[in-house]
Amino acid sequence: MSEAAEIPADVVAVKDYWPYAQARLEASAWAYFSGGAEQERGLEKNLQAFADYEIIPRVLQDMTQGSTQIDLNGRAYAYPIFLAPVAWQRWAHPEGELATAQAAAAMGAPFMVSMQSTSSIEEIRAAAPQAELWLQWYWHHDRTATEALWQRCVQAEVTAIVLTLDAPVQGLRPREQRAGQHRPAHLHTPHLDGFNGAAQHFAAAGQSPVFGAGLMHSAPRWHEVQAFIEACPLPVWLKGVMHPDDARLAVEVGAAGVMVSNHGARQLDAFPAPVRCLPAVVSAVQGRLPVVLDGGVRSGSDVFIALALGAQAVAIGRPYVMGLAVGGAAGVAHVLHLLRTELELTMVLSGCAQIEQISCERLA
Repeated sequence: MSEAAEIPADVVAVKDYWPYAQARLEASAWAYFSGGAEQERGLEKNLQAFADYEIIPRVLQDMTQGSTQIDLNGRAYAYPIFLAPVAWQRWAHPEGELATAQAAAAMGAPFMVSMQSTSSIEEIRAAAPQAELWLQWYWHHDRTATEALWQRCVQAEVTAIVLTLDAPVQGLRPREQRAGQHRPAHLHTPHLDGFNGAAQHFAAAGQSPVFGAGLMHSAPRWHEVQAFIEACPLPVWLKGVMHPDDARLAVEVGAAGVMVSNHGARQLDAFPAPVRCLPAVVSAVQGRLPVVLDGGVRSGSDVFIALALGAQAVAIGRPYVMGLAVGGAAGVAHVLHLLRTELELTMVLSGCAQIEQISCERLA
C-alpha cells in the first residue's frame, strides 16, 4: 500500500469523511463525486430506504463459529462488501485508482475499475498485484476495440466484466452544471482511447437533446447483450437491473450476476432506491445467479439489511471515494474496515453467526 495518510481522529463512521472530503476537493470535483440527478431527491431516497427497516435482535446465540465469509460464483470472499466502479478517481486523489486498488488488495475486497478510470488496467495491476479486479464496461459498437480491451483484461487477470445498462443517456445533474462540469486537462481515460469517439460521447453526454444523444443511439438491445456475454472471455455481470422482468432476461442471456443499482441516483430523481427493488429482483432470479446491491450503503447495518433482503453482497461507491479524497489508500481501507466491523457487530447483536443465517425474518 502507498504511504499511509493520517486519518482525522474524529472520523469514526463512514459519514464523517464527507466534510473532510469537501474541504479537500475543488468545487467541480466535489459536485461530481457527491452530487446526483435533478433535485437530488434520489440521493436521499437511497439512504432513507434503509431507515425504513429495523433489525430484530436475538440473544444468547452461539457465536463461536462467527464469520462474514461468502462464496460467490465459486470464489470465496472474507466479507460481502465490494468497491463499485467510480470514474475519474485521480480527480479525488493524485494516486486515484492505484491507491484504491492497493487498499482493495490489503482488505481483500474486489475492486470494480471504471471504464472511465484515469489509470489503465495494466497500471492498476502493477500497483496492486494481489487485488481482485473487475472492469466496468460501457457498451460500444466497435468490436475490434472491444476485443482488444477484453484481451488486455485477460492479460491483467481481471476476474469479471460489469456491463452497465442504465446509462444510455446521462442524467441531468444541475450541481455539476453549476460547477462548470470541468475536468482537469491533465487527466484522461485510457480505456476509451481505442474506441472511436467514445471519449467525446461521454464528454458531450447530457449536453445534447436526449433523442439526438449518441450514447442512446449506440446503446445495445438484449440480443446484443447476449452476444457480448457469449463472446466475452470473462464472466459478465449486468449493472443497473431494477425491474424483475429485466432480472429474468439477465438470467436468459447468460449473465454471471446482476447489480441492483440506480447509478448512484445520478440518472433520474424519480427512480426508486435500489434496496426497495431488491426483493423483487431476488425473487425473479430464483437463485439462478447472484445479486449485488449497489446504492445508499453507509453502515454495517445497511449491509445486513441488504443481505436479509436477498443480496449476496453490496457494492459501495461514494463512501470509499470520500475516504480516498481524505486519506488515499489508507482512507479507502479505513472505510472498508469500518463497514466490516459494523457488519460483524450487527450480526452479533442480531444473533447471526454466519452470513447464511441472515434472512428477511430478522427484519421488522
